[in-house]
Amino acid sequence: MRPSTPRASTRTVWASLSEVGWFEHVGLRPEDVVAVALPPGAGWRDIVAEAWEAGAAVFPVDHRMPPAQAGSLLERARPTVVLDAAGTHRVTGVEDEPGVALIVHTSGTGGAPKLVRFDRRAIDAAVASSALALDATGGDPWVCCLPLAHVGGLLVLLRAVLLGAPVRVHPRFDAAVVASEPPGAFVSLVPTMLVRLLDRGADLSRPRAILVGGAHLSPTIREEAERAGALVIETYGLTESCGGVVYDGRPLPGTEVRIDGEGGGIQLRGPTMMLGYRFDEAATAAALTKEGWLRSGDAGEIDAEGRLRVVGRIDDAITTGGERVWPDEVEAALRDHPKVAEVAVRGRLDREWGQRVVAWVVPADPAEPPTLEELRSRAAARIGRHKAPRELVLVEALPRTFSGKVRRAALAAGVPGSAGPE
Repeated sequence: MRPSTPRASTRTVWASLSEVGWFEHVGLRPEDVVAVALPPGAGWRDIVAEAWEAGAAVFPVDHRMPPAQAGSLLERARPTVVLDAAGTHRVTGVEDEPGVALIVHTSGTGGAPKLVRFDRRAIDAAVASSALALDATGGDPWVCCLPLAHVGGLLVLLRAVLLGAPVRVHPRFDAAVVASEPPGAFVSLVPTMLVRLLDRGADLSRPRAILVGGAHLSPTIREEAERAGALVIETYGLTESCGGVVYDGRPLPGTEVRIDGEGGGIQLRGPTMMLGYRFDEAATAAALTKEGWLRSGDAGEIDAEGRLRVVGRIDDAITTGGERVWPDEVEAALRDHPKVAEVAVRGRLDREWGQRVVAWVVPADPAEPPTLEELRSRAAARIGRHKAPRELVLVEALPRTFSGKVRRAALAAGVPGSAGPE
């Protein structure tokens, strides 16, 4: 498949930029790395197509980043061309090998963002396998309301580019606007967005399908969405796998999944996997086995029917009193408590237990927050008392990355909360 090259007037979104061509004045080369630091808009489709026509690699940069953070990322990535609100300009950078089509930075929940490299074969495979699973064609519209600097939103755009499909790119997620989209489109969301659509009472039968990924989807929320008419597909994947490669527990065509027998880690292999990390051979060697398996960093199980169940990040596991507890499991048990708006769980060092389970909670009503014992009772009834939180921290908001993921490491910087009995 080759990218379509629409030449519509969508470039007028940024009137200061060239109307003739995004890169006409810099003369792109196949070894170029093009950093694109623009707000989401229809023009992105043309930008990607034009860069790929020249054989260059596209490197999306989140336009919402503070200048210092964006500058640090660009300094690490060292692109050769930058496209931003001021225009297109060539800079002193480091070229990449011909054939690299895309560089995507990770969310950085575990530290500095990594720079993930893909060739066109991986992108083509990601689009083709998803289209096959969804029975999507060039005539099926897509709605993109996720950040284009991250793989979830970017893959929506790339499906449209490669399939020749129509796509509506939203500058930000607005539940009212998304709910009013014409019927029949594929929509990709994170769980928080789905909850906001439900809270508005949106008619979720309008989209052809709603793909939900990026974080754990509560079964309760999924059931509520399905009652509202939605066809929900829960996706699993990483930036390094070029987005979702497992739909509702089933690997997409061409993708293999296995569980590491020693640590229970999920490993993935297939044509969509990354080439490696830019400027980080050590991290690449740690992530990819010699046989081409990608170590996801997630723990999971495969049931008797071959379905994958993700239980959590390996590094997030809490060992308390000799028992292993997964934060995702505790969060799922507490998330639908009527006094809880949002919840995140992490371990803290504990003299007696080794680690204790701590719940950071945004109350639904700050005037009447949940008590620790209320949450412990809810968790004990659902997943067992040994997994229930032993400490509660009430917060106004959870720390998140620009892609919306909770920054668990930042939770530990919060103030201690109320502790409870065993």
